[in-house]
Amino acid sequence: MNRLFAWITKNLYMINSMILLLYVLNQFLSNDYLGYMIGVFTVLLFLLSFPGSNKLFKMLSSSFLALGAASFIYSGLSFKEIPELITSTLPILTMLLVLPLMTSVVQAGRYDRRLNEIIKGNVKTLGDLYVRSSFTTFALSTFLNISALSLSQDVLAKNMKEVERKIKNSFISQVTLKGLALALVWSPMEIIVALTVDATGISYLSYLPWLLLCAVFMITLDGLLGKKLFGTVSYESAAVLEAEALSLNRPFKSMIKLFFSFATFLGLVVGIGSLLDINFILSVSLIIPPFVFIWAILMKRWRSFKIIGVKIWKERANHMQNFIVLFVSLAFFSNSLSKTSFHTVINQLFLTLNEQPVLILLCIQIFILLMGLVGFHAIATIGILLEVVNPIYSIINPLSIGIVIITGALATLTVGVYGVTVTMTSMTTKQNPYRITLQNMPFALAFGFTGVILGFLLL
Repeated sequence: MNRLFAWITKNLYMINSMILLLYVLNQFLSNDYLGYMIGVFTVLLFLLSFPGSNKLFKMLSSSFLALGAASFIYSGLSFKEIPELITSTLPILTMLLVLPLMTSVVQAGRYDRRLNEIIKGNVKTLGDLYVRSSFTTFALSTFLNISALSLSQDVLAKNMKEVERKIKNSFISQVTLKGLALALVWSPMEIIVALTVDATGISYLSYLPWLLLCAVFMITLDGLLGKKLFGTVSYESAAVLEAEALSLNRPFKSMIKLFFSFATFLGLVVGIGSLLDINFILSVSLIIPPFVFIWAILMKRWRSFKIIGVKIWKERANHMQNFIVLFVSLAFFSNSLSKTSFHTVINQLFLTLNEQPVLILLCIQIFILLMGLVGFHAIATIGILLEVVNPIYSIINPLSIGIVIITGALATLTVGVYGVTVTMTSMTTKQNPYRITLQNMPFALAFGFTGVILGFLLL
């Protein structure tokens, strides 16, 4: 028995891939029998994944299961309907399964190295370095997601060895977390963005200009404030670079190529999604594999991509237990809840506030921030919110609600004491996570408030 469990744990990526591939296939076949069997397989996948998930996700999952079970019993559903209630979040898991391929092709093309050369270039003050580091982390995070965080932090830590520890830690924990959050707020490969787009029924292209505006405004504002805050501190890189390495021509050319590739990817996602009439998350998931394969070939990095890609993909796909238990239980909770009269109660509650839409937007923003501060995962928070706010789409523009949810959820990346990003930064800088939260709280509040303003303007 132990050997069987060990084999399953080692090869969980095969089981994940098989179930999710069947799900994608059935999106085009629409076979009810196959759909039900996929639900049964998902139950088994959940049971296999639960023991390997960490304590936080077990607690979140158990909470969703308990609330879902209460709703399930109250609504009088049959146990044979359970497989039909847990597959609605499989598109998200499918997207998580293929995302590592994008990370792999960027690393295979050595774009990460080129962009980090910008950080190593000659600057005279930490204020100048702040602006450069913010832009570089922003660019890297657009493609590498959280992987860019450790990459940028490691480079900065090595190059700031001579800087006073307190200043260095404050610098790194601010510039990298903010750059990450602002890059992900508009990225189609960010789960929170994709989930909100599908849940609100508003096209990604409708969100894009407003989310980009928010990101550009905040990164400009933060850059000016960061330059002023650290501008008086002189800086000399600890890295010894060759003269030709100091030229920024090569990394900037790489950055242009990178954003051109991203624009092509974005066009394909929107075009294919419209052509096949599929939701946004599924469209992103279908485009990533062929896109990265062709990209690797065009860069003449196919061999490097195979070596790097297979290793990264297998490792990530084999450690999806946290997300599996979270999203399967979230689907059970959401779908069971939708069968009750709870929506009517919530609808009446929000209707009493229909004359004060700004108050509703502020309540959403504050709720997300508070849940992030107490350790609730942002995806779990918006999973609840999107189910609860659905009834008020008739009185408030869903685009406004979506923007507030996205900006609020991404803002928690900079202040979530128990979140992955703050924890990673705490380990890199060896400082108390509460200190990181305190340093970034003004930014998180400003970021969220900007989202509320945009949401209000679009009402």
